[in-house]
Amino acid sequence: MTNRRKFLQTSATATAALMFSPLDKISSATQPSFTMNKNYELKIMATNWGFDGSTDAFCAKAKKEGYDGIEAWWPADNKKDELFAALKTHGLEVGFLCGGFQNDPKEHLEYYKKMVDAAAKQNIQRPLYINNHSGRDHFSFDDNKKFIDHTLALAKETGITICHETHRSRILYAAPVARQFMEKYPDLKITFDVSHWCNVHESLLADQQDTLNMTLDRVEHIHARIGHPEGPQVNDPRAPEWENAVKAHLAWWDKVVERKKKNGERMTFLTEFGPPDYMPTMAYTKQPLENQWEINVYMMKLLRERYK
Repeated sequence: MTNRRKFLQTSATATAALMFSPLDKISSATQPSFTMNKNYELKIMATNWGFDGSTDAFCAKAKKEGYDGIEAWWPADNKKDELFAALKTHGLEVGFLCGGFQNDPKEHLEYYKKMVDAAAKQNIQRPLYINNHSGRDHFSFDDNKKFIDHTLALAKETGITICHETHRSRILYAAPVARQFMEKYPDLKITFDVSHWCNVHESLLADQQDTLNMTLDRVEHIHARIGHPEGPQVNDPRAPEWENAVKAHLAWWDKVVERKKKNGERMTFLTEFGPPDYMPTMAYTKQPLENQWEINVYMMKLLRERYK
């Protein structure tokens, strides 16, 4: 009992210490000085990944916290009315996520085309962007480029920003692979979830600066999750042991926002810390080590303050 009481006291002290961790200095420090065009705008989106409740309840909570909108998978037919009604009720913007999971390249592409075409051409609520979990890492270059060919044409037709995500198991799963597609397609737009690359390359990418710079020039949307060399998500970005990883991600995001501010363009972020098993858990109990929703709200406020 004594040991348990001592553990609880120590844990409480550690939790209190985090409130004054070095990372709070990052969010409250003088922000980067960027030249800003008056047309610049910042939109921060909430993820419904891991939310246990109705679409309306999720949208209500996101609005209450101060999010501008949500990012969600393009819904099945029987869920569309529910989604669009909740967006309207709570006055939220939307970004759609599209993708496929089929192992056969032809089947995958056909399914994907139907999904992304429907998201882009529906006339209920125009999305701020469409993000894509496109292709597979084991498809050939020629198979994967068909996804990009299709979205470049669709973006030109609709005027919607359509991006491909730097995500494990997808087309842009690794930096050198992504570079091949960027060199082939100068107009390729990217959703930058660099946490995946940190994991894939077991580093904070200091040895791939040229490819990073090429990528940052093409980023339109950012998934704001903090990765590290051994995983795509730190347990808590507020914890001081992750200071170097957080600073590395902020430095990359700063470069994108600098371009957006200078050009007077919209900058969109999704706060995307995930639930278990992305969120580390206690052995045997599967209990998450931290509160996913609170971490994402923390990230939203940090981004709002830094990039306002």
